[in-house]
Amino acid sequence: MTPPTSKTRVPLGDVIWLLVLGIVWGSSFAAIKVSVATMPPMTLVAVRVVIAAAVLATVMIIKGGRLPRDATSWKMGFALGTIGLGLPFFLIGWGEERVDSSLAAILMAVMPLSTILLAHVFTTGDRLTGRKMIGIAIGFAGVLILVGPEAMRGLGGAIWHQLAVAGGAVCYAVNAVVTRNLPQIDASGAPGTQMMGRAAMVMICGAIIAVPLAAIVDGPLAMQGASREAWLSALYLGVLPTGLATLIYFHLIESQGASFFSFVNYLNPVFGVIWGALLLAEVISFQALVALGAILLGIGIANWRGRSG
Repeated sequence: MTPPTSKTRVPLGDVIWLLVLGIVWGSSFAAIKVSVATMPPMTLVAVRVVIAAAVLATVMIIKGGRLPRDATSWKMGFALGTIGLGLPFFLIGWGEERVDSSLAAILMAVMPLSTILLAHVFTTGDRLTGRKMIGIAIGFAGVLILVGPEAMRGLGGAIWHQLAVAGGAVCYAVNAVVTRNLPQIDASGAPGTQMMGRAAMVMICGAIIAVPLAAIVDGPLAMQGASREAWLSALYLGVLPTGLATLIYFHLIESQGASFFSFVNYLNPVFGVIWGALLLAEVISFQALVALGAILLGIGIANWRGRSG
């Protein structure tokens, strides 16, 4: 489906779906913070991905979709399951053992900035411009504002956990670029069913990777020590931010294209900070607010399209 041009009015429904996606994805950082208190990060990855795979497979079957059958798609599915699910989920979960959920949400704003750099190298038609370079510089300055004091104290403390969260954001950026190279979807079948099959495939691949890794890294009995709150948070993560939110993601990509979807990058850090304050009573420092403002300003400048488009 060809994305609408800049002159096409975006339906209110898609604007609402984008807002919902920002709220749901922003809430995931608080849920992760609750889960990793008693559930090891890799075990949390396995639990949430298995739940999400079951949710997506069920929706796919109900809607009459099917999994891709070609080997190339499945090879890419395992690649995306690694760099888009298993690795970033683990890095963010491990990072939030020492980092507040609100700061983790702010650090995730590294993702769109990283995507701009990667897209310049690995894709055509999305070149790095002077405006984008200015935006990247401002956004990177925001990250330095956030992690700078810790970094200046040396290599100890929470700096490694903060870098782990930022590393998860870079994984998502790599995932976004790799996704563009997926094989073309067969045009047969009901609209949207092929995307559902692809989403379910990637989640199944992620589960195949995460489950044995969790048993190796954390031990097969690691989940026994998890609290009721951790399990409820993991269930929420699997059903909403990992499972159903993926369907919203694919709908927006199909309906409005990647440019419109990229606006969610403005919403995730904002809602992540709000959820952290409301649910976990996290104190938002002035330093964090300045960092958030700089990162969002950088993303805005890098993605700004003037009259010339």
